[in-house]
Amino acid sequence: MVKHPRRKLFVEGGGNDNASLKTECRKAFKIFLEVAGFSGRLPAVIPCGGRRRAFDQFCTAIERLGDGDVAILLVDSEGPITGNSPWDHVKKRRGDEWERPTGSSDDQLHLMVQCMESWFLADRKTLREFFNQGFRENALPSATADIEDVSKEEVFRKLSAATRDTKTKGEYDKGKHAFKLLERVDPGLIREASSWAKRFLETLDSLL
Repeated sequence: MVKHPRRKLFVEGGGNDNASLKTECRKAFKIFLEVAGFSGRLPAVIPCGGRRRAFDQFCTAIERLGDGDVAILLVDSEGPITGNSPWDHVKKRRGDEWERPTGSSDDQLHLMVQCMESWFLADRKTLREFFNQGFRENALPSATADIEDVSKEEVFRKLSAATRDTKTKGEYDKGKHAFKLLERVDPGLIREASSWAKRFLETLDSLL
C-alpha cells in the first residue's frame, strides 16, 4: 500500500473548546490558501485554539513525522520580531520561551506579524465592502504605514474605531468577524505588505 505524506498546518485560533469556531477557522484558512495558489495541494489545517496548545500539538507531530511528512506551525508574533529567526523570537518572548523541537527547522515556524488582524490592514477594499455603511476607513492606521510595525493593541483599537458605527456588522469582534474576513482578503496584497506573510507563503510553496 502506498503511504501518502501527511501535511499539516497547525494554526493559532479557533478557541480552545469551541467546535464551531474551529470549523470556521479551518474553512477560512483553506479558502485563503486556495486563493493564494495552493488548490490541489492544501495541507490539513489544524485549528488549535491558544498558541501554547498549537505549539504542543506541533511538537507532538514533529515526533511522529515520517518520510515526506510536513508539519508547520503558524502563530501570531504578538509584538515586533526579536532575534534572528522565528524560533529566536518565541524563545525570547515572555510567556512563550519555546525551545525549537529537535528535528524541526526555521522553515516550520511562521509568524503573523503582529497578529492575524494585521493582515486585514493590507486589504482595505475588503474591509470597506465587508463592514459597508458606517465604516470609517480614516480611523485605520495610515495607508502608508508598514503593517508589521503597527502594534497588536493599535490594530485592534483602530479596527474597533473604524467599525464602531457600522450598520449591519457592528464593531469588530474577533469571534464574529475574523475568519469571515480571512476568507475574503486578498493573499496577494498581504504578501506584498508583510515580509513574514510572504515568507510563509513562499516556504509553504516549497514544502508542498
